[in-house]
Amino acid sequence: MQNLAPVQSSEREIFMDVLRGFAVLGIFIANLGSGFTWYNESAHLTGPMLLPEWDHKMKYLHEMFIEGKFYSIFSLLFGWGIALQVKRGMDKGTDAIPTVKRRLVFMLLLGAFHLLIWPGDIVFFYAMLGFLLLPFRKFSNKTLLIIGGILILSPIVLYAAKMQWPVLNAPAGFLYDTGAKVDHYLNHINSEEDFKNLLRHGSWWDLFKGDLAGFFMRYGYLFFVSRIPKVLGMFLIGYVVGRSDFYKNILQYKKVLYGIIAVGLVVGLPANYFLARYMSWYEADYYMLKQNGLYQTIAYALGVVPLAMTYVALFMLAFQTGTGKKILSVFAPVGKMAFSNYILQSITGNFVFLGTGLGYMEKVGPVYFTLFGIGFFIIQVLLSTAWLKYFNYGPLEWLWRSATYKKWQPMKRTTQN
Repeated sequence: MQNLAPVQSSEREIFMDVLRGFAVLGIFIANLGSGFTWYNESAHLTGPMLLPEWDHKMKYLHEMFIEGKFYSIFSLLFGWGIALQVKRGMDKGTDAIPTVKRRLVFMLLLGAFHLLIWPGDIVFFYAMLGFLLLPFRKFSNKTLLIIGGILILSPIVLYAAKMQWPVLNAPAGFLYDTGAKVDHYLNHINSEEDFKNLLRHGSWWDLFKGDLAGFFMRYGYLFFVSRIPKVLGMFLIGYVVGRSDFYKNILQYKKVLYGIIAVGLVVGLPANYFLARYMSWYEADYYMLKQNGLYQTIAYALGVVPLAMTYVALFMLAFQTGTGKKILSVFAPVGKMAFSNYILQSITGNFVFLGTGLGYMEKVGPVYFTLFGIGFFIIQVLLSTAWLKYFNYGPLEWLWRSATYKKWQPMKRTTQN
């Protein structure tokens, strides 16, 4: 029986790095809107980087083409990656599950560290759900796809049930209340405006205490929006993609990819159009468990995953061509260092927009923060490309892999790599 060892750079699926890098870009732009800039269209603020008419249009495009799609791609890649690790262990006659569990434990620790920087972290959440994914590996691919589809659509039923029986929303309510109590105890915060003032004028220590309370607020939100079944459903679909060697046999599955694209265009695009409308006009209704909130949930369930899968399918097809591969490979260095780049985005977002840094919070609208997100991503591409010329992994990836395999991994790049 062979020992399971880390995959070397030459064995890495470059396409997964490309897709992961693309997801890092989309997640950053989404996070700029929801977590860093604190842009509020209804506040009617003015400033040189606020363009009301164009910001409204850009926000609508974000809700149509970005909202939910990129964490869905990341979720797909997460399940895909675990499947490859399990499959590789089986091929070598080794049980990979202990290694996968160890990887998830250290992922939890890294996610916990990130939560202290920014409460919008997804790494801690993914690591927890990763443990839920493992028991499903014994099911057939068909069963996993069916369960995944049911989980992705289940928020519709859950939302309708919460409309009838609000007690079902008790976990989210408990977390929100706990977060509010922690906020009051640590920072004397009693309202959203108090919290915004902390972001505008608080010290780094104040922000750290705010992030402790933000953990409960974040997970209250994740429960409310039924993020658990959405992400776990994509994990299962990604696991099937990885276990079935779908990408290695992509020519055989071209009709499947065309079918995914067709569904994304015929069902996903119209659903996302309505999703953007409901998010723009009736967002408050969603949080008040009203009828328009149910319609938004339906549009989300029918629109987000089909369009996300369409992005993946288009990337797969484009990557099979020489020109497409050359263009899309630009994303690969960022994807190979995804976690390091994700943390760097959080640190940069805090510095640029919060009062302890440059203080651009509420001063930048969707047009300008989208340009900022793209510009910073270009910088990350350049930095990641330069870094990987000399090193095998990003700094956090190196720590993660070393902890996973209980052995310091070779950091410095050699001519053999």
